[in-house]
Amino acid sequence: MRLVQFRRHGDAGGIRVGVEQGEGLGVVDLKAFDPSMPSTMRALLELGDEGLQCARRALSSGQCVVERSDVQLLSPVLAPEKVVCVGMNYRDHCLEQNVPIPKEPIIFSKFPSAITGPYDDIFLPSESQEVDWEVELAFVIGRRGKHIKEEDALSYVAGFTVANDVSARDWQMNRNGKQWLLGKTFDSFCPLGPALVTTDSVKDPHNLDVRCLVNGDTVQSSNTDQMIFKTEVLVSWVSKFVTLTPGDVFLTGTPPGVGVFRKPPVFLKKGDVVECQIDQLGSIINRVA
Repeated sequence: MRLVQFRRHGDAGGIRVGVEQGEGLGVVDLKAFDPSMPSTMRALLELGDEGLQCARRALSSGQCVVERSDVQLLSPVLAPEKVVCVGMNYRDHCLEQNVPIPKEPIIFSKFPSAITGPYDDIFLPSESQEVDWEVELAFVIGRRGKHIKEEDALSYVAGFTVANDVSARDWQMNRNGKQWLLGKTFDSFCPLGPALVTTDSVKDPHNLDVRCLVNGDTVQSSNTDQMIFKTEVLVSWVSKFVTLTPGDVFLTGTPPGVGVFRKPPVFLKKGDVVECQIDQLGSIINRVA
């Protein structure tokens, strides 16, 4: 299934959860189908199998469909408890920088307020002159867990989506004691979407082509088979330190081709259009403002 959060055009306050009939097609309004269902993805995931079974029934019913032209897609998850990010997690990206392959996952975070929608603007902060792109496979936690074993880890994942780990390189690499947080967490620095594709609908999350285009030119092109630490490892590793809860978002790292390592470096400017694509999941398109 392709689960989405959306708002009908002209409805300023009403966030809804829906199921896409197919990529780019109409959306089944889950709460219209069953008024007992919640209005947010996080609350739906907290229901566990009950919520997902209802979504499947709604999709197969063909009822309560909202035309795509009447829908504004939002980030599949809003206000998660955690946004967990992984650095240096693609072999080809490590080679690009001439750095060793990490022996343990390198974990950092964004604040949830960085999340924005799949087609919303990325805002250039006045505090940075070096804003960069990073296409990433993201996944969302579907149930609560701590000290999760790798062999059980995928059962804790609700699904996968596309992310752009927008990064202010001057703050990431030279300011704030070279801690990464501030450079990664400006408002709008985590476009996410367009849908949460459930794990049963993704044949192999570690064999997906990944691309990033800036103004139509391909700047990143790789495959998730380059990931050093796969989904199961990341879930197990992070759950040693914190309890994972439904709606938590993981960004799993980026392939080579980012702007900062180009010669000369290239950074985003007002008016640029960034498109992040992952096979089977879709694409997010964000204008720089």
